[in-house]
Amino acid sequence: MKRELEQLLKIAKNKGATEAEVYQARSLSHPVFFEGNRLKQLESSQSEGTALRLWRDGCPGLAVAYGQFDPEVLVDKAVALSQLNLPETVELTEARIDIRPNVGQTLPVETLIEMGKKAIAQLREAHPEVVCSAEFECEEETTTLVNSQGLDCQYTDTSLSYYLGVELVRGEDFLGIYDGEYSRDKLNPDLIVKQILQRLDWAKTNTAPLTGKVPVLFTANAVTMLWGTVSAALNGKRVLEGSSPWSEKKGELVVCELLTLSQQPDKEPYSCPFDDEGTLTQSLALITQGRLENFYCDRTIGRELGTGTTGNGFRPGLGSYPTPSLVNLIVEPDRGSLEDLIHQLDKGVIVDQILGGGADLSGDFSINVDLGYQVENGRVVGRVKDTMIAGNVYTVLKQVVALGNDCLWNGSCYTPSLIVEGLSVVG
Repeated sequence: MKRELEQLLKIAKNKGATEAEVYQARSLSHPVFFEGNRLKQLESSQSEGTALRLWRDGCPGLAVAYGQFDPEVLVDKAVALSQLNLPETVELTEARIDIRPNVGQTLPVETLIEMGKKAIAQLREAHPEVVCSAEFECEEETTTLVNSQGLDCQYTDTSLSYYLGVELVRGEDFLGIYDGEYSRDKLNPDLIVKQILQRLDWAKTNTAPLTGKVPVLFTANAVTMLWGTVSAALNGKRVLEGSSPWSEKKGELVVCELLTLSQQPDKEPYSCPFDDEGTLTQSLALITQGRLENFYCDRTIGRELGTGTTGNGFRPGLGSYPTPSLVNLIVEPDRGSLEDLIHQLDKGVIVDQILGGGADLSGDFSINVDLGYQVENGRVVGRVKDTMIAGNVYTVLKQVVALGNDCLWNGSCYTPSLIVEGLSVVG
């Protein structure tokens, strides 16, 4: 396989390319699906994609092929596309051989099936009326990058993941609770089952929501909405454009002093040794005790900002150029479990699942609460329905009054729950 990629570089050079780069992603997965409380189907999915990027007369061209392909045809496509683009500075990582061993453990399909059956049985034993769905998966992904400078990088991840969904219909009332886990070595569905059962217990009765300016507790599931906007504001590309509200605020206090955020690319299970440009990833202090420390960049943005790359150049897809993206956003916890945070509330609302994508770069949001609860005198008294919360992320993060130590992975963001003082709640 490596010989085919090197052959692409050779053909590109023969056709007039001064520099070239080949990026390839391969995956093999074995998902197991459950629906209506029962095993529904088993699948085996394999994919392979190859992206060639070259520069001819300084003009870039990018072409993509899936599965088996003719290298001559792929090079010709990239050369033809280069004729439509303006010249640019070539951004290639210098020569290095960096072949990483496979990271992670494999589980057989039979084990995944048994895990799914056990988890559903536990949920229905406590609540026979619920309808459960699930997906358990073992996937192996290999990323390879070679270029005309002599770079030769490769790493392989084997990951285990699942999600559990519980749905309950009571007359015209619909309740859906969804949770899951991602790991490199083992899965613990018992923990997620316990969390879902807790939420089913909290949602036994419905209650009229509080309205007006009230304290809101975002669980680790829901608070990622806030961190998505923060990630965008820390993106060097947004800084270069001047669209980030923090473009000129490096070193200043931008959020509550309780908050410390960093990038830690070696933290499992989402560790990543190098980005899609071949640059080694690195730990990066982003916000420390509320003060803005660093932005993250790829090679092009880092050069234009004068900071250099931070090893954050990733491709949104095979047909895309690298662009800044974070690896493992870590929010430092404080003290107390989720229950401890609930006990701190005299009256308030818990937001656990939301509908919609949340806020954009401006920070403004107005979202429907998909799953939320009301708290009175430090205890959950029921589920709130038909409720909306509104505000601005940058303002909200200055009103954080408490963080828990109940950190969970939500995608590649590791975050605890937190309480915000005085958020607008509409019923």
